[in-house]
Amino acid sequence: QVQLAESGGDLVQPGGSLRLSCAASGFTFSTYVMSWYRQAPGKERELVATVTTTGTRTFYADSMKGRFTISRDNAKNTVYLQMNSLKPEDSAVYYCNAKLGFKNYWGTGTLVTVSS
Repeated sequence: QVQLAESGGDLVQPGGSLRLSCAASGFTFSTYVMSWYRQAPGKERELVATVTTTGTRTFYADSMKGRFTISRDNAKNTVYLQMNSLKPEDSAVYYCNAKLGFKNYWGTGTLVTVSS
């Protein structure tokens, strides 16, 4: 059974940092491109960052460049999102995504709230 379990969401002050984790199971993690998405209330889900299967290449949405870092540990079947210099507009539910061809898996999300 495929599972993507996000963790690490929390309430943090503006300018603070958080590290999200997504533990994967039930599929061959190292063969899947992994991404983080987010969805704020009343808004569409948007791509945050993507990392290739080996972790050597990454992609970021423009508003996250320089602040967020995606990484993966294929030995631990885990993908991470380090978020620095957080802003109130970063508040959202963050979702982990695994994709390989037509196979597309989602986690249930972890809530990040940036507020003073």
